[in-house]
Amino acid sequence: MKKSALNLAICAGLFGAASFAAMAQTQENNSEQQENKLETITITAQKRTQSIQEVPISVATISQDRFNAIFSSGDDITALAVKVPGLYAETSNGRAAPRFYIRGLGNTDFDLAASQPVSIIMDEVVMENVILKSFPLFDMQAVEVIRGPQGTLFGRNTTAGIIKFDTVKPRQEFDGYFKSSIGSLGMLNVEGAVGGGLTDELSARLSLMSNHRDDWVSNSFTGDKDVMGGYDEKAGRVQFLYEGAGFDALLNLHSRNYDGTSSLFRANILSPGSNKLNENYDRDSVAYNEGRNNPQSYDAWGGSLKMDFELQNMTLTTISAIEKADGGGIGDIDGGNPTGPDFILFQAVTEDQLKDLEQYTQEIRLASDTRDALSWQVGGFYFDSSFGVNSIDGYFGATEVFHGNTSWALFGQSSYKVDDKLDVTAGIRYTDDEKTFYVGEQNVNGFALVTGDARIQQYDPIKVSDDQISWELSANYRLTPTTSLFARVADGFRAQSIQGRDVAFEKSPSVADSETILSFEVGAKSDLLDNTLRLNGALFYYTIDDIQLSAIGGETQGNQLINANKGVGYGFEIDFDWRATPYFTLGGGFSYNNTELQDDTLAVAYCGALNSSFQPYCTPLDPSAGDNLVFIDGNPFPQAPETILTLNGRYDFPIESGEIYVYADYQLQGETNLFLYESAEFNSDNNFEVGLRVAYINYEHNYEVGFFGRNITDEDNLKGAIDFNNLTGFVNEPRVLGVDFRINFY
Repeated sequence: MKKSALNLAICAGLFGAASFAAMAQTQENNSEQQENKLETITITAQKRTQSIQEVPISVATISQDRFNAIFSSGDDITALAVKVPGLYAETSNGRAAPRFYIRGLGNTDFDLAASQPVSIIMDEVVMENVILKSFPLFDMQAVEVIRGPQGTLFGRNTTAGIIKFDTVKPRQEFDGYFKSSIGSLGMLNVEGAVGGGLTDELSARLSLMSNHRDDWVSNSFTGDKDVMGGYDEKAGRVQFLYEGAGFDALLNLHSRNYDGTSSLFRANILSPGSNKLNENYDRDSVAYNEGRNNPQSYDAWGGSLKMDFELQNMTLTTISAIEKADGGGIGDIDGGNPTGPDFILFQAVTEDQLKDLEQYTQEIRLASDTRDALSWQVGGFYFDSSFGVNSIDGYFGATEVFHGNTSWALFGQSSYKVDDKLDVTAGIRYTDDEKTFYVGEQNVNGFALVTGDARIQQYDPIKVSDDQISWELSANYRLTPTTSLFARVADGFRAQSIQGRDVAFEKSPSVADSETILSFEVGAKSDLLDNTLRLNGALFYYTIDDIQLSAIGGETQGNQLINANKGVGYGFEIDFDWRATPYFTLGGGFSYNNTELQDDTLAVAYCGALNSSFQPYCTPLDPSAGDNLVFIDGNPFPQAPETILTLNGRYDFPIESGEIYVYADYQLQGETNLFLYESAEFNSDNNFEVGLRVAYINYEHNYEVGFFGRNITDEDNLKGAIDFNNLTGFVNEPRVLGVDFRINFY
C-alpha cells in the first residue's frame, strides 16, 4: 500500500473512532457529563506559574499519557519529533547529540561543538552543548514546547524557541513508583522513584532509570551477526527540598552513563533521481569494513542548587548549576566497503571525542509577589563553558580543538493588567557573549599544532564577541471568559559561532556572525463546548538577518559555517484537546511552516563525488554557480518540515476493578529538504509513524499493566543523508512491541 493511501486509512480510522465514540456517549447521564471537563494546564514559560490559556505565547504541552506512550520503548529525546506541531528533531550521532527545529528553524551541524537556535531547559538550567541536550527523560512532571524567540527571559541562542522539562520534585507526602518493560529487540527497561519527608522541613526524592536494547543489526561484510544497534543507558537523580519559614532550597544531583551504537550510515540506499529507499537498503544489516561496528559511549553528571527567599511582596531566586560530560563515538561514514553496495569512491571513517566538558551557570532574579495590577521580574545571568573536541579520521590522524564561551546578561520583564480583559507585557535583555577557539596546545608564540599524521599547520587563536539587546512586547485580551486573543512581537539573537572541525582536514576554521530575528505572531486560545474542547492557534511571521548556516559535505567534504543575508519564515500552528465524552479524548494539531533563504549571491557545494561513470551521482535542482556549486536563494531551510500533523486518542472502558483503555497516536511529516541545496534525492515527504497502547489499570492496588507498540507499521523513513561520497542515508527507529508493568506507591 502506498504511504498516502495508508495515511488516509489511518486518519479515517481515527476520526471514525472519534465519531463513533461521541455518538455512543450522547446518552450519558448528567452526573457523568459534569465530570466531562478538561483539566487546567499550568506552565512556567515566563518563569512564573500561569495558566497556558493566559500566556501570550504559542505553547504546547505533552500530557503524562502521551509522554508515557511516546517513550514506552525507551526511545531517546528525539522521539519528540513531530509529536508537537512545529517541532522536529533528528540526529546523525545516535542517542548522544540531538538536533531540534521549531517553526522550521534549527541547525543541521553534526559536530560536537555545534550551536543550536533551540534551547533545552532542564529543571531551569540551560543545556547548551549537544551532549547535555541528550540527557534521558524519566520521572517527568511537565514538558513545554515554547515556540518563537525567547531572548528576554532565556537569553541568546533561543531564536527558534525552547523545550522546557521539569522533573517531579520532592514533597512531604510519601509517594513513588516502579515501572518495568520488556519487548522486541531484547528491550529491557526499568524505571522508578521514591520520595517523601525526612523531617518536617526536609523532603527528598530518588529517581533511577535503566534502558537496554540488544544489538540487532548484523555486519554482512565481516559476517558478524547482531553486533550493532543496541545500547545500555543508566541515569539517576536525587533531589532534596528544604522548605522553611521564608526560605526554600532545592538541591538536584544527576548522572548518566551510556554505551551504545552511533548512527548507522547506509551506502547507496537511494538511487539517482529518486528519494525512495532501494534494494540496497536492509534495516537489519549494513556492510562495514571500518568503524569497529560504530561504538559510542558518554558519561555526564551535574548538579544545581535553587534557593528562594521570601521578601516583602517579592521573591529572590538564585540558581547555581554545573554540568560535566565526556565521551565519544566512531562511525563508518561512507556506509559500506570497497566492494559496495554499488560504487563508493573512497572509504571514510571518523571518530570524535568530547573532552572535559564543563558548564557553569548562575542566575539570580527578583520577582514581585503580589496581586497588584503590575507584576515584574528582574535578574542577571552568567554562563561559562569549555571543552575540547578530538577528531580522528582516516587521512590526517588526530586533531584536537578547544572551545570556550563566556556570556552574561541583565534582564527584566513586566506585565500590567489594564483591566479585567487586557494584559500587556514588555521585556528587555542585554547580553554580552564571547567565544574563544584554539587548536592543539597553545605555545608561547601564540600558534598551535595539528597532531597525529597531519601536516604541521599554524592557526592563530580565535576570539569573537558580541553584545545585543533583545526585547519583546505582547498583549493578551480576554474576548470572553473562555476565549482570549494574543499578539506578540519579539526580537532575539543567536551569538556568533566558531566551527573548527575542518582543521582536521587541513582547512581553516570558520566563524559565523550573530544572527538576529524579529518575530510577529497573533493567536487565539479558547476553552469551548462547556470546557470540553481546548483549541489554540497562532499565525507567525519572522525574518532572520545574517542567518547562520552549516555548509556540510558536498564537493568540499567540509563543515563550514556561513551566513546568508536573510531567512524568512511564516505559517501557523493549531493545537487541540477534545474530551468528547467522559471516556473518550482526542487531541493533536497541525502546523504549516514556509521557510525561505534569501541571498542571491550565496552558493554551496552539492554532492561531491562521482559515480562509476564519472558523473555526479545526485541530481541538483538549483541553478549552477560553476565549480560544482549551486545558488541556494529561495530554498527552504534544511530539515524544516513544511507540515506536521499529529493525532492522539484515548478510550476508557470502565470495569468493576478499574478500567481498560486504548491509546493510539499518529504523526505525519510533510515535505522536508535535507540540505541547503535541493536535489531529486535528498528530501523526504509523507513520513509517518503510528503508536498504540492497550492497558489495564487497577485502582484498588494502584498498578497498571499494558501492551505497547511504537512504529507499529514498521515504516522505513529517511531521516538524513551524507552527500560527499555516495547516496548514503540513515533512517528512523524500527518497530518495537512490548509489555510493561507499573505500580504506584502512596
